[in-house]
Amino acid sequence: MRIHQPPAGTRDILPLEVAQKRWIADRIQAVFHQWGYQRIITSTLEWVDALTAGGAIHPSTVIQVENTTGGRLGLRPELTASIARAAATRMAGDVFPQRLYYNANVFRRTPGGNHGRQVEFFQTGVELLRAGGTRADSEILLLLVDCLGSLGLEDCSVILGEASLTRSLLNLFPPSDQDRVRACIAHLDRVGLTRLGLSPELEQLALLLFDLRGEPRAVLQKVSHLNLDEQGQQIIHNLKNLIERVEESASTHFSLILDLSLIQTIDYYTGIVFEVVYVQDQQSRVLGKGGRYDQLLGLYHPQGESAPGIGFALNLEEVYSCLLDSEQLPRSAPQIDWLVIPSNDQAEKAAFDYAQKLRQSEHLVRVELELGGRSSDEIRQYARMCNINRLAWIQVDGKPEIELLGNVEN
Repeated sequence: MRIHQPPAGTRDILPLEVAQKRWIADRIQAVFHQWGYQRIITSTLEWVDALTAGGAIHPSTVIQVENTTGGRLGLRPELTASIARAAATRMAGDVFPQRLYYNANVFRRTPGGNHGRQVEFFQTGVELLRAGGTRADSEILLLLVDCLGSLGLEDCSVILGEASLTRSLLNLFPPSDQDRVRACIAHLDRVGLTRLGLSPELEQLALLLFDLRGEPRAVLQKVSHLNLDEQGQQIIHNLKNLIERVEESASTHFSLILDLSLIQTIDYYTGIVFEVVYVQDQQSRVLGKGGRYDQLLGLYHPQGESAPGIGFALNLEEVYSCLLDSEQLPRSAPQIDWLVIPSNDQAEKAAFDYAQKLRQSEHLVRVELELGGRSSDEIRQYARMCNINRLAWIQVDGKPEIELLGNVEN
């Protein structure tokens, strides 16, 4: 058995990296709290039928772990479906809108096999449930921008699309061509698009859809020349209002790019969809994705009653990679404040009591207890290596002899 390393696609996270990622998550969580969001924790293990969200998530991406008499079980590939299930079944009677956030790991298989690719990811994100309209859309986009600003990640790009409008534009193609055109656009395959054998008119339309990306007002101007129905025109009107509101209200500098060819691989989105992209050292990183899903909750409600929802997820691994060179991240694991040392075996109880007294301080105090087997010089050497500056040598009567190593701030 290969017990000396974790399974392919997973990895251990050691204390320093834990401290750095906790720093990131804590700052994002503080923003969630400022906006009134409350944490929810859902099961890591779910029924596969629940995880695939009525077919919107391809079953091949779900890592299945067991077949039972009740059905197939799998590891969650994302959080939105699980939260929608919980909200529709266990929170249906709660007041709304419901503002929920999460910080959890997800597991995702790459279609066609992992071949050593990562299968475990860490995400933090929000879901705003039972709230529709551009005001809720604006809240989510502005919350996303605030999260980036809290980490010092300014000058990100938010790529904004509109799933229902893109679907209506795809409906201009014959049904036999729609999936092929959609696949080429989703994978940014312009060459493949020109090789589909479309008629000149349809190929021109496909290339126009492919190129509906750029400065929002310029893109909206292009779309206005298309033969849109009343619903399409309303979507354009809502997009215009949304863009103006977000650009006027954002507290962090960012660029907004309208991309009506943006298609997410998860197919439950019904309104705006978006990605946040950060360019560093000429490399683009997708830090997060999100969008509106107004039919998803109905899949889980016992009576099929649907309700609007919108949210986003940030990939903590990608955010962490962008901040590695930042001076903000902690450069060491949390420092131990005290090392408490029993002077002999008879002083053990007194040492435990003294250590506990230190831990009960009003502020967080990290205290280690010396477990024995080392000389005084070895204990001091250990303390210096671990940057522990305060040593308390405890006598049998409980009296401490305090020793300071290095520079200690009062």
